[in-house]
Amino acid sequence: MKIKARLTLGVGLLFFLIILLAGVSAKYINALTTDTENILVANYNTLDYSRQMLLALDEDMTTDVSIKKFSNNLRRQQNNITEVGERELTERLANDYEKLKLNPNQELLYVSIRKDLTDLMLINMQAIERKSNIAKQTAKTANMWIAVTGTLCFLIAFSLLINLPRSIANPIKEITRSIKEIASQKYSERVHFESSSEFGDLASAFNTMAEKLEEYDSSNLAKLLMEKKRIETLINNMHDPVIGLDENKRILFVNDEALKISGLKSNDVIGKKAQDIAVTNDLIRSLIKDLMLPEKNSESKINQPMKIYADNKESYFEKELLNIEITPTGESTKQLIGHVIVLRNITPFKELDFAKTNFIATVSHELKTPISSILMSLKLLEDNRVGNVNEEQKLLVQNIKDDSERLLKITSELLNITQVETGKIQLTLQQTNPKEIIQYAVESTRALAEQSNIKIEIKAANNLPQITADSEKTSWVLTNLITNAIRYSYENSKVIVEVKEVVDGQPMLNFSVQDFGKGIDSKYRDKIFDRYFQVPGSSKSGTGLGLAISKEFINAQGGKIWMESELTTGSKFSFQLAVASV
Repeated sequence: MKIKARLTLGVGLLFFLIILLAGVSAKYINALTTDTENILVANYNTLDYSRQMLLALDEDMTTDVSIKKFSNNLRRQQNNITEVGERELTERLANDYEKLKLNPNQELLYVSIRKDLTDLMLINMQAIERKSNIAKQTAKTANMWIAVTGTLCFLIAFSLLINLPRSIANPIKEITRSIKEIASQKYSERVHFESSSEFGDLASAFNTMAEKLEEYDSSNLAKLLMEKKRIETLINNMHDPVIGLDENKRILFVNDEALKISGLKSNDVIGKKAQDIAVTNDLIRSLIKDLMLPEKNSESKINQPMKIYADNKESYFEKELLNIEITPTGESTKQLIGHVIVLRNITPFKELDFAKTNFIATVSHELKTPISSILMSLKLLEDNRVGNVNEEQKLLVQNIKDDSERLLKITSELLNITQVETGKIQLTLQQTNPKEIIQYAVESTRALAEQSNIKIEIKAANNLPQITADSEKTSWVLTNLITNAIRYSYENSKVIVEVKEVVDGQPMLNFSVQDFGKGIDSKYRDKIFDRYFQVPGSSKSGTGLGLAISKEFINAQGGKIWMESELTTGSKFSFQLAVASV
């Protein structure tokens, strides 16, 4: 039988069973609904009307409200007569009520009306019990027929579930296995089905395709070898060292530049696993470190330049690790097929950077002496013992003093950044009282805060633990953050300096400086700690080095620094340092 006929028959039978089960269920559910509605409409309403009339009777029947309530419910009951004997009781109730309206003080009429209502409620309660028994019997019958129909449907559906998928899935599995063999370049694979279904035609077409692929593969082998030679020649002529590995870390190719700097020979590395060569070669060990321990290097994607002896001198290379992934034809999932390690020679750029750093350091150092001399001379000019100066001269002296102090700050920052760039940050780590750092930073910036009428608010507990830090550089960082907060705050506002103990894997002390200025746009937050970066549109002048130096000083002490900011609400700069061990 054809697959289409099997599926049509199986699905059609399941469709018929579903309709049959739905029809039986709908029939008995409708019967149960009818029985329930009979109880609700016919009897429950009468009980409710009788209860309302009893309540009205208990009230003062001389009032219009009670009379109206009793009359309305009596009229509704007269329109809801459904049981045998209910009409006579309702008429007797109506007659007694008419008599009561004429003689509202007659007690016997109250008793008679109560008896009429009690008899009326009794008839309907008996009817509810009788109809409830009918509904229960209907439910039992419904359960029986639904169970019989459901069992029959289940048995037929289970039989189809076992037999129909197997008759279709088994040939598909066989064809899938053969296709995978073909995908693995085993073109001699063939499929054989003795069947008149569509699978027989599919097997015949598959065998024809496999035969043609086998013939095509044989005819293109020479062409593939030529392409391989061409790629190898291109890689060998690259000026950057290149090493290629497969997914199992086995070396596929190494160009001449890579062989030159590693001191290896092609025959010693091609086809061998990189970890085996790394045992005796330090350079290969450094290059494959990220491949062997990816979880330890996943947090930092920025590689430090590697110093390698090449071209008869110490050279600097920047490593780039490329994961080669492909999507096989006809599939949607990417597959890792290898890695390529590329070393870019950045020695010329590194030499230029060294020259720039040395130039900045030399110029900054030479500038500090004359600037300090200028400041000393200005201090003498301000002394009345040297001579009096008029107001215009005082203004000129103050301007010269401000510019000289700004130049001195710039040269100090340039000297700090040269320390950072040359890796010569000198740290004196010792147990330090954080309150001394806070006090020094606040006192250093108090005059600047008073000029803009800005209040510096300190939030720090009395029992703060000591930290392991360089007090001078940490004080410089906190002073820089407070200075920035003051400069970018509005007048008559405040700056909050907060210190608290936190646990971030280990006990840490968190320093934060919060201002309430205009804040920093989110697109600039990733660059705020970059060297020479200043937020565009800022009216405040500076070198753009303060935050970069602060980050380097904190990182050198094993801490971390970050920033939180929202436009119109201000910014909050924080850093953490480790609590000193007892």
